Amino acid sequence: MTLQRPIRSRSRRWFSYLKVLAGSKRRRFANRHLGGMLAFVAGAVNAGGFLAVHRYTSHITGVVSAMADDLVAGSVSLVLAGAACLAAFIGGAMCTSLLINWARRRRLQGHYAIALLAEAVLLLVFGLAGANLNGVGAHLVPLTVLLLCFVMGLQNAIVTKMSGAEIRTTHMTGIATDIGIELGRLWYWERSATEAEMPRVRANRDRLKLHAIVIVLFFAGGVAGALAFGAMGFVAIVPLAIALALVAVPALLTDVRRAAFLRRVQQGG
Repeated sequence: MTLQRPIRSRSRRWFSYLKVLAGSKRRRFANRHLGGMLAFVAGAVNAGGFLAVHRYTSHITGVVSAMADDLVAGSVSLVLAGAACLAAFIGGAMCTSLLINWARRRRLQGHYAIALLAEAVLLLVFGLAGANLNGVGAHLVPLTVLLLCFVMGLQNAIVTKMSGAEIRTTHMTGIATDIGIELGRLWYWERSATEAEMPRVRANRDRLKLHAIVIVLFFAGGVAGALAFGAMGFVAIVPLAIALALVAVPALLTDVRRAAFLRRVQQGG
């Protein structure tokens, strides 16, 4: 009994923590913890996916630029391929928006849990599809690229909506820009008496720290993803999918229990 109680207590704390991460009532630490985790996942999927299908699937800026180059070069097929990637990314973001708004309308606890679970399932699909790439690679590679673009769009929309656009996880251009802005503020100094009389230029150190952590975790995820895919192949995606599912499940279970309770109340009435 003495051993079971601490175990149950720890389990409940973990359940509550994970429920908050994907829940409707957003807290600052929840946004940052989930954002950091998703940055790591995005880095791993982006780098590992490049080794698998030879495409970076979160760099929509590069995709659109390549489409322009291909159009000028007369490569219509490549332009259409880029347009398909762009559409898949947008479709993923649209899917997240639909799922979150559907959950909000029904006052569910797991606003973001459904989209996170969808991402976990799609990553598993990517792993299963990847197991067959060697056999029919010419047919599956384009579909796999589109799947990864869809997943990256879905994930980026999750983080954007939950954090109020404070955090991005699938591309680092905006993050690097914000870091540069805050560093410029941090290292600025007033050289004249006129400047000293004006409001001081102050860096948002908290935001600087947040963006630095996100970019470091994205890089760490990229290193881990490249190493894992190189050593294990597509099975390396399974731990990432499991981690996302574990984050999503507590909030979803809360909604299931609530729905069952309301059903019993209605039947009893």
